[in-house]
Amino acid sequence: MLIPEGLDARITKAAQRRRVSKGEWVRDAIEQALDAGPRQVDPLHRLESLGAPTADIEQMLAEIRGFDAVASVERLPV
Repeated sequence: MLIPEGLDARITKAAQRRRVSKGEWVRDAIEQALDAGPRQVDPLHRLESLGAPTADIEQMLAEIRGFDAVASVERLPV
């Protein structure tokens, strides 16, 4: 693996703090990352879990335009 010089220095220092070889430290770090699973939740999965109403984009735009028209009529001075 090719590791940038700055990252390599950080890995070396981290391994020295734990008093293990750099290879062992990297293996442990990779295993921990894989065991932890994905770090970020898939944004589409997150949106789906909200249970918000969904529709075709054209239907949504038509509804928004309809609401805008109703709202502007309601705001007309009497």
